[in-house]
Amino acid sequence: MSYQVLARKWRPRSFEQVVGQEHVVRALTNALERQRLHHAYLFTGTRGVGKTTLARILAKALNCEKGITSTPCGQCQVCNEIDKGRFVDLLEVDAASNTQVDAMRELLENAQYAPTVGRFKVYIIDEVHMLSRSAFNAMLKTLEEPPEHVKFILATTDPQKVPVTVLSRCLQFNLKQMSPTHIAAHLKHILEQEGIAADSVALHLLSRAAHGSMRDALSLLDQAIAYGDGKVREHEVHAMLGAIDQDYLFSLLECLAAGDGPALIRQAEAMEERSLSFDAALQDLAALLHQIALGQTVPQALAEDLPERPRILALAQRLSPELVQLYYQIATLGRRDLPLAPDEFAGFSMTLLRMLAFTPATQWTDATTANVASAPIPTNVSEPAGSKVDPAASQPVTSQAFNGNWRDFVESLKPGFAKKLAENCELESADAHGIVLRLDEAYKHLLEPSYLNMLKAAIKERFGDLSIHVQAGGSGNTPAAQITQEKAQRQAEAEASIHEDAFVRDMIKTFGETITLSNIKPIQ
Repeated sequence: MSYQVLARKWRPRSFEQVVGQEHVVRALTNALERQRLHHAYLFTGTRGVGKTTLARILAKALNCEKGITSTPCGQCQVCNEIDKGRFVDLLEVDAASNTQVDAMRELLENAQYAPTVGRFKVYIIDEVHMLSRSAFNAMLKTLEEPPEHVKFILATTDPQKVPVTVLSRCLQFNLKQMSPTHIAAHLKHILEQEGIAADSVALHLLSRAAHGSMRDALSLLDQAIAYGDGKVREHEVHAMLGAIDQDYLFSLLECLAAGDGPALIRQAEAMEERSLSFDAALQDLAALLHQIALGQTVPQALAEDLPERPRILALAQRLSPELVQLYYQIATLGRRDLPLAPDEFAGFSMTLLRMLAFTPATQWTDATTANVASAPIPTNVSEPAGSKVDPAASQPVTSQAFNGNWRDFVESLKPGFAKKLAENCELESADAHGIVLRLDEAYKHLLEPSYLNMLKAAIKERFGDLSIHVQAGGSGNTPAAQITQEKAQRQAEAEASIHEDAFVRDMIKTFGETITLSNIKPIQ
C-alpha cells in the first residue's frame, strides 16, 4: 500500500475529531440536533484551519443514512463515499479554477433536479472569493430562492472580496488560527498513535512554524520525520526549519539586561556566521518578548509544558515591564525597517544597539548589584585580578523591627514585582513574629510563588525573619488605592483653584472661553 501523508490520513472525519474550532463545531452540532438548517453556509479563515474538512463533515451529517445527525455514523455507504470523494450528490468546486459565469450557470442548472442518492444535493465551493462578478450574480438567484433539497457550503480565505449580497444570504462562521499549544498537543497525539519518538521542544518548534495552520503543521511533521529518519528531534527540526535557536535570543536579552555591548555584538556576529535570517530573528525576538510580558502580568497564560518557561519567567523578573514593552516596539519597528538598512546585519545590529541605548542605567546597576550579591566571597585577602568585590556588599544587613507603617515600607521598595505585589496589599495584622496581608481581588493574579518569594525576601532583608501570609480579599485600602485617591484629591483641588481664580474667571467672562480640564495638572 502506498504511503498516505499525515495531513490526509489524520484528516478529521467527524465533529469530535476537529481540533481548535470548538465555537464552530458547537453551533453546527446544535443546529443539526434541532433540525434548524440553513440553506447556505460560509466558512472563512486562513489556509489549513479546517474549512473544507468541516464542509465535508457537514455534508455527511446532512446525508448520513441514519438521518440528519450531528454524529454521522461513518460506516454507511453515503459516509464512506463522501470520505472517498466520490459521492454523486456532493459537488466540490474550486472557484479559483472555475471563475467564469458559464461554469457557474452550468453548475446551478443542475441544482433544480432532485438528488440522485442522498437527502440533499450539497455544493461545496472553495475559494469562493475568486468568482467573477458575473458568476456571483448568477449564483445570487439560487442563493435567494434555493430548492429545498440544495445546500451551499462556501469557503474562502478572503471574505472581504465576497459581495455583501452573497454574505447576507449565508450563515457565516469564522474559523480561527490554532494556537501553538493546540497544534503541539495534536501532533503529540498523532505521533503516539504512529509510534514515532519525538522531543516536546521539536513539536513546539513545528507548531510555531505552522502559524496557526494544522495542515501546514502536519506537512512539516511529515518532513521532520523524513529528515530525522523516523524520529523527530530538536536539533534536526532546528536545522530543517532554519529556525533561530532560542538560546541566541535569550543570550541577546541577557546581554541587554547586563548592558554588555561587546557581548551583544558578538552574539549578532555568531548568528551571521551561521547565515541565520535576521528578519526571522527579530520576529522570534518579538514573540519571546511577548511571552515575557505575559510572564510578568499573567504567568498562568504560559503553558506549563513550555520548554522555555523557566527562562522566560527568570527574564520576566530581571527586566522591568516598561523595558519589555520598549524592546518589543524596537524589535517590530526594526523588522519593518530591515529592507531599508545598508545590509541585514547592519539593520539587525543597529536594532540591538538601539535597545541598548534606550535601556536605563538603573537596569544595569540593579543587575550588577544582583551579580555582586550572589558572587562567592573570597576566604582570604588575596583576590584574582578583576574579581574585586565591594566589602560593603558582603556585610550583613542590620534588620529593624516593623513599625506597622506598611505604606512607608512599600514606597521604599525599588520598582519591580515585589513592589507591585506589595502596593496592592493592605496590612491586616502584624506582630513580632509575622505579617498578615490582604491582596486586592483585582490583583490576585500576582499571587505567583516567584513574586511572593521576592516580597518575602525584601521584608526579611528589612525586618528580619518574619513569617509572611498573603491572602486574596480585603477592603481595598491598599497603598496603591491610597495613592490613587490622593492624586484624585489633588486633581480636584487643582481644578477648583483654577475655577476660583479671579483672573481665569475674568478671561471666561470677557472672551467666552472654556476650561479644558484635561490640561490642569496639580503642582507636585
